[in-house]
Amino acid sequence: MSTFTAAPTALIVHAHPEPRSFSTAQMTAAAQSLGEAGYRVDVLDLYADGWAPVLAREEFAPVQGPFKPQAEQLRAVEEGTLDAAVRAHLDRLLAADLLVLSFPMWWFSLPAVLKGWVDRVFVMGGVFGGSHGLFGDAALAGKRAMLLFTTGGPSESFRPGGAFGPMDDFLFHIHRGMLEFVGFQVLEPVITYGPARMNDQERAAALDAVRESVARVAADAPAGTSAVTP
Repeated sequence: MSTFTAAPTALIVHAHPEPRSFSTAQMTAAAQSLGEAGYRVDVLDLYADGWAPVLAREEFAPVQGPFKPQAEQLRAVEEGTLDAAVRAHLDRLLAADLLVLSFPMWWFSLPAVLKGWVDRVFVMGGVFGGSHGLFGDAALAGKRAMLLFTTGGPSESFRPGGAFGPMDDFLFHIHRGMLEFVGFQVLEPVITYGPARMNDQERAAALDAVRESVARVAADAPAGTSAVTP
């Protein structure tokens, strides 16, 4: 008797304004690697899609009194009035077994459009809070997430004693405060340091390294994951 196991899904949320950038090439390489490993790959290109990053009161039903964004998110989930674009992205997030945030590191953090995606799509009542808890009790517990990004500076600058200090210091608010907070198991980031300083041969080698790193992530995928519905 044969048993059918659905292919896992990877959601890549990409945030770079230039389609010819190394960051976009890196995202494409990662998507290809995941596809070759048997994943269904879903890509959200925030700049290409014209994603509106601002969490504003206008996307909710009329608010009486002070605007409290998370309270309005919770109300919208409970009443079924969540903004249609946010609902669509939330559904894609909940359907994914692996989330990949793809971006260039700007000001030691996420580009504003990607942070705005987190603000609007990591909905209270949808992925945490309401009937969900935090961390291991949040809606995305059992799923995995990773960062795929580039830097302007060399790797030496992001080490203890380097010009900027340890990379982990800059990633803590993303890893712990965003991804683990809603239940994700956070994987080691895949980072290309200073691609603008590389020649063509070095960039090609860097893309090969991305493919290999992502293939290892795919090979370690847990079996039997399934989508979550808020």
